Amino acid sequence: MVGLQFRQVYFSYLDGLVLHNIDLSIKAGEMVGLLGPNGSGKTTLLKLASGILKPAQGEIKLDGSSISQLSRKSIARNVAVVPQQFHMPFAFTTSEVVMLGRTPFLRALAEESEADRRVVNDALELVGIRELAQRRFDELSGGERQKVILAMALAQQPKLLLLDEPTVHLDIAHQMEILELVRGLNMGRGLTVIAAMHDLNLASLYFDRLILLKEGRVWADGTPTQVLTEARISEVFSASVRVEQHPLTGVPHIVVMPKGSAIKRQ
Repeated sequence: MVGLQFRQVYFSYLDGLVLHNIDLSIKAGEMVGLLGPNGSGKTTLLKLASGILKPAQGEIKLDGSSISQLSRKSIARNVAVVPQQFHMPFAFTTSEVVMLGRTPFLRALAEESEADRRVVNDALELVGIRELAQRRFDELSGGERQKVILAMALAQQPKLLLLDEPTVHLDIAHQMEILELVRGLNMGRGLTVIAAMHDLNLASLYFDRLILLKEGRVWADGTPTQVLTEARISEVFSASVRVEQHPLTGVPHIVVMPKGSAIKRQ
């Protein structure tokens, strides 16, 4: 099982500093949601966690080892990423796309083994898309494509799963389906999950721990009840809300308070 540590991490792009003094420890088996407005650093933090980006200052450790000292193949055998956008320029089938997840385990120029094919079939079965195995990826719906990408990540047999806005552009039914799948993997297999989320209410429902970012800094870190307060949401998102209790789970449920002409009365 893999834990993740950020120690006084700073990161900047050419146009300025993005993350400031990030100091976080995420235990193996946790399910963590990253929240914050656009530009707050959520995606950058995930890219640092996956080794795609390197910090300008500070250290990131994966299971106790500095990620900067690990090879790309070693990282890929432990960490899988579900990106916000995934483009497949070729007419691959679903099964072929999922097989890409086995790349870190294949020798150069070697064909996939029977064991690799079993892992891919298991991933398709787990995500519930076995019947799509021979369908072309570019002919699938948005919800189906997201499941294929998740299955590809699971084919890596990761210990840490990073998701960047996994429910973006999906209807509410597919949003719930994807998060139920991820939650089941977390609870049933002990998979460590970190996901950048846009929807505060879905984050509150499915994630035990939330990290709220503002302008590249950790603004709050704790349970949904501790993080999703009216004062913090107003401060970070500049939005007027009311926080109530979800009628079934008791977790915070955010109600947006409209202003002016947006107010309609029945």
